Amino acid sequence: MTNPVTDTDRTFLKHFSMVIGFLVLVMFFLIGVALYLYSKNPPPINPAHTEEVEQRIAPVAGVYAGDTGRAALAAAQEAAAKAAASQVAYGGTTDGKTIFGNLCHTCHENAATGAPVISNKAEWAPRLAQGEDTLLKHAIDGFTGKKGVMPARGGNPSLNDAQVKATVEWMMSQVK
Repeated sequence: MTNPVTDTDRTFLKHFSMVIGFLVLVMFFLIGVALYLYSKNPPPINPAHTEEVEQRIAPVAGVYAGDTGRAALAAAQEAAAKAAASQVAYGGTTDGKTIFGNLCHTCHENAATGAPVISNKAEWAPRLAQGEDTLLKHAIDGFTGKKGVMPARGGNPSLNDAQVKATVEWMMSQVK
């Protein structure tokens, strides 16, 4: 029987193995060059990175102490009030039903909040007896009652007085 592997086959396999070995060495060399070049040229920095960092490390609230702090607190409160007043809620509508549906219904349709429920006329009778002016004052300035707290302007400082009045009048018409 003859040997199927001849000298030519051995020579071919030897040369082929050497070519494969050389290509593997070239591959590792190119990977090394690429890593070197990448380390010398870092990726671009996100332009919003500085702003994001500043937002993350910004203080949550201010600390005001002494007369200087009292003045700074007053200025901050005034700026917040002006900012709230400059934005009119719900497009400036004076439709009490719309404002109630967007804001007031959360508390005044849920007995668990302690607020008088709009569908319970008996709860509203003592409040209506106080008069519209008192109800309007409580709605604008806020009120702490026996069962809970009515936040000023229903918790939306961008409501103007006309919007609060329209909402109070609409609510009164629903409970009479």
